[in-house]
Amino acid sequence: MARWCYRHRLVVLLLWVGALFGLGFSASTAGTDYANVFSLPDTDSKKAYDLMEKAFPASAGDTDTVVWKVDEGSVRDQDVRSRIQPALEKIAGMKGVGGVTGPYAADAADAAQISGDGRIAYAQITFTEQANAVPKELVQDVVDTARDAGQGGLEVEVGGQAVQRVQEPPTGLAEMVGLAAAAVVLFLAFGSLYAMLLPLAVAVFGVGMGLFSTQLLSHVTDIPDLAPLLSSLIGLGVGIDYALFIVTRHRKGVLRGLDPEESTVVALNTSGRAVLFAGGTVCIALAGMLVTNLRFLDGVVIGTSLTVVLSVLAATTLLPALLGFLGARVLSRKQRRVLADGGTSRSSEVESGGGPEPEKESGPAARWSVGVQRRPKTIAALALAVMAVLALPVLSLRLGATDQGNDDASTTTRQAYDLLAEGFGPGFNGPLQVVVDGGDATALAQDIKNTPGVAQVAALPPASGVTVIQVVPTTSPQSAETDTLIDRLRDDVIPQAGAQAHVGGVTAVSKDFATVTGDRLPLFVATIIGLGFLLLLVAFRSLVVPLTAAVMNLVAAAASFGVLVAVFQWGWGLELLGLGKEGPINAFLPVIMLSLLFGLSMDYQVFLVSRMHEEWVHTRDNARAVRVGLAETSRVINSAALIMVCVFLAFVLSGDAGAAMAGVGLAAAVALDAFILRTALVPAAMHLLGDSNWWLPGWLEKRLPHLAVEPKEEAATPATVAAGEGPASVVHGYVRDTGGEPVEGATVALVARDGRELDRVTSLADGSYILSVPAPGTYLLATTAEPLLLKRVRQLTVTGEPLVHDVELEEGAEVS
Repeated sequence: MARWCYRHRLVVLLLWVGALFGLGFSASTAGTDYANVFSLPDTDSKKAYDLMEKAFPASAGDTDTVVWKVDEGSVRDQDVRSRIQPALEKIAGMKGVGGVTGPYAADAADAAQISGDGRIAYAQITFTEQANAVPKELVQDVVDTARDAGQGGLEVEVGGQAVQRVQEPPTGLAEMVGLAAAAVVLFLAFGSLYAMLLPLAVAVFGVGMGLFSTQLLSHVTDIPDLAPLLSSLIGLGVGIDYALFIVTRHRKGVLRGLDPEESTVVALNTSGRAVLFAGGTVCIALAGMLVTNLRFLDGVVIGTSLTVVLSVLAATTLLPALLGFLGARVLSRKQRRVLADGGTSRSSEVESGGGPEPEKESGPAARWSVGVQRRPKTIAALALAVMAVLALPVLSLRLGATDQGNDDASTTTRQAYDLLAEGFGPGFNGPLQVVVDGGDATALAQDIKNTPGVAQVAALPPASGVTVIQVVPTTSPQSAETDTLIDRLRDDVIPQAGAQAHVGGVTAVSKDFATVTGDRLPLFVATIIGLGFLLLLVAFRSLVVPLTAAVMNLVAAAASFGVLVAVFQWGWGLELLGLGKEGPINAFLPVIMLSLLFGLSMDYQVFLVSRMHEEWVHTRDNARAVRVGLAETSRVINSAALIMVCVFLAFVLSGDAGAAMAGVGLAAAVALDAFILRTALVPAAMHLLGDSNWWLPGWLEKRLPHLAVEPKEEAATPATVAAGEGPASVVHGYVRDTGGEPVEGATVALVARDGRELDRVTSLADGSYILSVPAPGTYLLATTAEPLLLKRVRQLTVTGEPLVHDVELEEGAEVS
């Protein structure tokens, strides 16, 4: 498939462009129909909602609020009325506004819309559509008209779901900032403008088509308005990372002298397979949310999984086509000049199984890997201490729901929320609805009024045998005291009154959602951890490696949630980030974060351990396997993680509290996972565990299916041996000078007796090297360190087993 996409690159590109614009046109024509379904079957709040819907059919439109306050006097004063009333009448006459209910009507009941001290009042605006369908131009006109009346000691603010939409930053701002940050990291990693653009293009196509598809699906199933933001967040991260892995492999192939087409095919057949595996694990992890049986999360699973699938499809089809357009320009100018200078000898080297020198692993990465090997206990202890300190706040984790009280203090929605709380009490922004369908409603209302924690009680006229009692708590909707009041009403007050009643309302729904989510969270965690254990068990044929990964996933989750609690629940740095007021953690966030963290950490674990496993299979030397695997993968893992962190943090600018919370939480999770766990704690633990890392009982080995993340090497045959292909063994060891010090950067080559170079590598910071041997036989091992003008050639006889051979460099040349 990769070869076909490469050769038919124009067709592939046109198909992707046509699909993107086609879906975009269809989505813009159809509009959106997102729905936040928080209610849960068999909960008290759901029973209350069902009774209310039957007895009091709700208005189809969204209801927002205009709040005003005078510095002196009363809102009843004529000069205040003369400014507010015309504004309310103008709003009522706007097309799309169903009606306005204010405190200045002749009906005395409207006096309830004026605070006890007479300084604050509010009016309710009912639109003819739900908040997502109300045109932003209409909402902006309402806001401007209302706030224009607030001058000279009169403050006017507007709150509500429709109003909250117009104060959000421009759509796509977070995505653009994330892409810009990722572009900087990619350019620094590749040193090439064209190579930098490839992952960005793949991410844009994958996320764009995912968002348009999700928008269309919102018309046939319940998808929350948070789903597109989360889809963008995870889609940009994985889309860029997956393309980064493939492009990195392709560039190495071109640098080794492969034709760009062959290099593309090899990259897709190796890294492309890993991308398919990684994308599959992310989708499986996201699907794990379905075990919670929360309808709100079903739409999130659909949107995010679809975006991940399309991002993987773009990386495996569109990317080869784009690589075909670029050819050798995927390399930096310096790298292209190096290849051009060595062009006369390159073809013969390729034919003989060799090639130009591959890219060298970074010095700092190799030195760090050696340092981890030398001090595994110290590094493991420090990494664990850091993660433990960051995880401490998770002990005070409280799930709930954010509302407009968590908006930034400068927004009109937050100011309207605060004015209502000031004038009518903190609980006014989240009243409870006690729905009575049997028993004495009047006696129950009196009992509720006498309950501690209740500020106001008002029984509405009954309809169809159902009475609704509005209960205003003395505390805010997000406070723990309000949760306690709901429990008290359900467990004590209602049963003692002998009534058949249920406690509903937005605040009660949020509490029930948080309770159910918390109860089902252990099952969800067990499911995804168990799934990860099985996948790694099959992939690496080891019990200890997947067990270590499971523990590390739990450590990463605890630390990232600790950061989340410290920032959003305790308020550390909220003002600096411009994220409003502290409050509980959104109840759905742990499930979403754990799903994404599981999928992403699996990517890094597979990428890291697969290289270690390859070394272990060849050498049976655990210390070397861990050291070489870390040295050769840490740079790519850290670059990929840095891109993810940039993309996730950019969603702080989204204007959506839930998306900002998810962005900060996921950025912390990825940073801790990549920079501390995979770079320090995992390799240190594997050094300490030694050969037991790769232990697997024989009976289990026979029963496990074989899962190849990358294609298996073909066994050596006479034909492949003659061509210098199909490595059957390895030679490995250390390069040192006459003083016993390791030599970094020495060139070590395996040469056949007829003079053909079969393999060539560069020694790492500790002097280690490893060469592939095509078949048993006698070879020459040539070692050169140019800066020291040192060279040594030795004859070796290799059997079918790995050969350990250390090299001591001396001036001049020696053959023996």
